[in-house]
Amino acid sequence: MVSIEELTDELRDRLKEVVKRNPAEGLLFSGGLDSGVLASLSLETKAFTITLEGGGEDLEYAQILAKFLELQLYHEAITTDEALNAIPTVIGILKTFDPAIPNDITTYFALKFAKDKGIKRVMTGDGGDELFAGYSYMEDLSDLDDYLLRLTKKMFFSSNILAQVLGLEVVQPFLDRRVVEFAIKIPASLKVKQDGGKRFGKWILRKAFEGLLPDEIIWQSKRPLEHGSGTTRLRAVISSKIPDEEFQIKQGLYPIKFMNREHLFYYEIYREVVGGIPGPCEGQIGCQGCGAGMEKEARHCRICGMTVNG
Repeated sequence: MVSIEELTDELRDRLKEVVKRNPAEGLLFSGGLDSGVLASLSLETKAFTITLEGGGEDLEYAQILAKFLELQLYHEAITTDEALNAIPTVIGILKTFDPAIPNDITTYFALKFAKDKGIKRVMTGDGGDELFAGYSYMEDLSDLDDYLLRLTKKMFFSSNILAQVLGLEVVQPFLDRRVVEFAIKIPASLKVKQDGGKRFGKWILRKAFEGLLPDEIIWQSKRPLEHGSGTTRLRAVISSKIPDEEFQIKQGLYPIKFMNREHLFYYEIYREVVGGIPGPCEGQIGCQGCGAGMEKEARHCRICGMTVNG
């Protein structure tokens, strides 16, 4: 039987080898566990953090970690107007009106910031949550091992498309074949685990870097990108732009199941900059929310963002 120490040593060694083999000049840096792990393995990399005006938790953690690792940290605070003005661009690039847009806005500005600083190759922590059960909803899944295995076969990250349009190359160490193959063999019981009276996702990844990063970084709770960057505050601003009466009327005009006023706001931009919604191709099903084509086993529509089929 393989010991915890052997597992953590192997995980650390594989990530270290991948980072060494695929160096990048810049790192999208939230100060979270995944970007912290990568930063500890690539100390020559410049770190880039984005927050919305008014701040976000990411900056505090990024500063703590940058000081600990002696990293070059670059921070940019974007204004609310800048963020709102970028929404049509981001929707046009990603061809979606998924309510996750505030996350994508953060990624877009971080990549753009890195490019403006002369960076051509950027590293991201994409895949860490998917491989090691970093999302809170995963903690209650009875079939977590099978769920993560299925998830690894269809992972999709907006950073790839955004970076391509901006002329940047993205490096994603967690998505390297050697890391993925090893991660999916680690049982779910070591990914979601009690420690010190608290339940943690990504437990095995935390243990692998315990002592190499500050405890406040290792054992911090998961912060969704929009919360850490502060772009979640855009939601209230956007919702305020559509009165209830207008929302009620437009719900009957469009063949879309809108989650809220913000969702309608994104759709009307999508309709203007992208156009129609692509229907199902042969072998696909139609999304229950917008009619877009989806693979039969998919649980999430990439066009409208609705969770379907359980």
